[in-house]
Amino acid sequence: MNHYETVFILNPVLSDTQIAETVKKFEDFLIKNGAKMVAKENWGLKKLAYAIQHKKSGFYHLFEFTAPGEILTPYEQEFSRDERIMRFLTVKLDKHAIAWAEKRRTRLKTAKA
Repeated sequence: MNHYETVFILNPVLSDTQIAETVKKFEDFLIKNGAKMVAKENWGLKKLAYAIQHKKSGFYHLFEFTAPGEILTPYEQEFSRDERIMRFLTVKLDKHAIAWAEKRRTRLKTAKA
C-alpha cells in the first residue's frame, strides 16, 4: 500500500450539493477499490493563478489516502472524464511528506479548537 495525496479543483459554478456529490463520488471510488482514507480537506473557493476553462476561481479539495498502485490509473481516468473537475494532481508521498502532512493536520486541528 502506497501513501498518496490528490488535490483537485472543482468548477466554481457548482452548487454546494453538486460539490458534495462530486467529492463523495471520488471518495467512494477509492474506498470501493481498496483504498483507506487518511484525511480529507475542503480548502474552499480560491482564486486561480491563471484562468482555466475561462474561470478565474475554483473549489479546492484534498484527499490523503493509502491504496494499491494499480487503482491510480482508473482513479485518474474518472477525474479526466468528469466535467465538474477543472484540474487534479495525485502524488505519491515519501516518508518526509507523510510526516509533514501529519504535522499539518495536527496544526489544523489545534487551530480549529
